[in-house]
Amino acid sequence: MSATTLIVPGLHGSDGEHWQAQWRRDHPDAILVEQADWSNPEANRWLANLEAAVIAHPHALIVAHSLGSVLTARLARSRVAPLVVGALLVAPADINRTEGLHHRSYEFGDMPQDALPFPALVVASRDDIYMPFDKARDLATAWGAPLHDLGYAGHINIASGYGRWPAGYALAARLADCRSPATA
Repeated sequence: MSATTLIVPGLHGSDGEHWQAQWRRDHPDAILVEQADWSNPEANRWLANLEAAVIAHPHALIVAHSLGSVLTARLARSRVAPLVVGALLVAPADINRTEGLHHRSYEFGDMPQDALPFPALVVASRDDIYMPFDKARDLATAWGAPLHDLGYAGHINIASGYGRWPAGYALAARLADCRSPATA
């Protein structure tokens, strides 16, 4: 990939065998967008850290998971949005739910609904416990992004079998190359 890749994890980060950790091992030039406390998300602080990373790496491709996808969607209203070349938004978490999510996710504010000013692809699963598929479809529409239906893949994390994820690399490469992403 020609663009710098910024890895944006969700709640609790993505260490160990998570596909984002594998991605960093497979692509040593990928940059993790660090947060001070992965288990206590503070929307404004997390956004400031993401904006700083985008400024430091203009024309980056963002690869986000779960709460990180929601954070990335918040860039729609940011002055740094024009610096983003694209975003792979994997398994966004429904932060507006009142049950079933981690308590700290509720404090992350409302789900962004603004159209994204950069190319994006939303990757969703039909049995993600943190985002009903029909809501993921509606969210992708609001964000102006195609939806890639991954089938029955859980939350697309290590618990659902997603360690190394080469198909994710291919989806991101398509965005980075400004080709049309595959949709299902």
